[in-house]
Order: sequence, then structure tokens, then C-alpha cells
Amino acid sequence: MDFSKEIVLITGASNGIGKALAEQYASKGSTIIMADVDEKNGKILENKLNSDGRQAFYIPCDVQKQEDIQNLFLKALKLTGIPTILINNAGVSRFQNLFHVTAEDWDHVLNTNLRSVFLCSKEAASYWKEQQIQGRIVNIASTRTFMSEPDSEAYAASKGGMIALTHALALSLSPYHIRVNSVSPGWIETQNYDELSNEDHEQHPAGRVGNPEDVAKACLYLTDPKNSFVTGENIVVDGGMTRKMIYVE
Repeated sequence: MDFSKEIVLITGASNGIGKALAEQYASKGSTIIMADVDEKNGKILENKLNSDGRQAFYIPCDVQKQEDIQNLFLKALKLTGIPTILINNAGVSRFQNLFHVTAEDWDHVLNTNLRSVFLCSKEAASYWKEQQIQGRIVNIASTRTFMSEPDSEAYAASKGGMIALTHALALSLSPYHIRVNSVSPGWIETQNYDELSNEDHEQHPAGRVGNPEDVAKACLYLTDPKNSFVTGENIVVDGGMTRKMIYVE
């Protein structure tokens, strides 16, 4: 996979899966635009990647705000040129008892996780359409689209909406040769992998808990220019857990 000519814009890039995405694309030679509200860790990652000989830029952005998203693309354009790949990764997971969730709580999750995907995708696609760039979008959804636990209504709705939005965008943008796909991670441990128990790993058909690099590999596949026959698709990266029947014995 050759990504040396790509400019990759990643939202929520300061930590976790977004950080791994930035590192993986940078290792492939891409120029990286990192958007996040976490300025401290965003700057740390920017400095690390640049010290390793990569080209990376951190831009503060609150994806709940349309003006921030518009400014993000304007700043990216001045720094690097038009991004060729957009990874919509920014998100929050706020689980609350159904009867305690307020309209404001709901809006915060939906605006961060879903509304931002629409706004960022529309912004990127507008540039690509004008410049006839065959851009690629990957939306980071979740296996909670397909299965749930109590008190996850807002999060589940946002991720389910993201997958529906993915295939709608794929059809709307197909005349411009813009591909849109999504990845649905399961349990991806982003901090204390070495502290996981054998039970944590063994409950997965794959025999282990996932790590952020597993998600990054799926994104690399979906954004490789050679994989132009894949659009409107969702790839589940969960070690087989959503295919596993679980009954109390």
C-alpha cells in the first residue's frame, strides 16, 4: 500500500484509535492533519511524528461546531493542500440511565458522534468535487450498532446512524468517484493492554482483545486507491464477538 502522496485528516486524533491512525498513516509516508479538542496530547503527537521525520500538523477543532469544522479545512488547505482521505473518528461514549438522560445529554453525543460526520464529510466532498479528487472517507462506528447493553441509547443511536449515513453518502458521492466506508470496532483496548486478564482475551473467538492498530489496518485497506471496488461497506473488527452466541449455562 502506497500512501506517500496522501494527505490524511483524522478527527479525534490526539488519543486512542485516532492516535494509532495518525501513527500508522504517517509510517506509510502520508502527511497527517490531526484535529482534536485535546491540544496537549495533539501537540505531543505532532512533535513526535515530526521528530520521526514525518509531516504532521495538529489543528484544534471541536467537531460539534460547524464553524470549527469549516476553519479546520481552511487551515488544512493552507498548511498541506486539500486532504485526500478523511477519517471521522471523533466521538464520545457517555452511558447514562435512560430516565436520567436529558435532551442536552442526547444532543451532546449525537452532535459529536454523528452530526460531525455529516458536516466533515460534506466539507471534504465539496473540495473534492470541485477539484475532481477521488477522495476516501472512513467513519469509525461501533459494534454497538448491532448489539447493546443497558444505558447506551444515545451512543448506540449515534453509531447506528453513522453506518446508515455511510452507505447514503457512498451513493450520493459515487458520481464523483468518492468512496465512503465504515469500520465497527469491538473491544479495542487503548491504554492498559498488558493488564488484561486471560478471561478478557479468551472470550474472543480470535483469542485476544483488540488494539488500535487492528482498526488502523482496516482503514488502510479501505483507503488504498487500489481497493476502488469497495464502497458503502462496513467492516467489523471485533475478534468475532458479534458472531458469538452467549447463554448462561
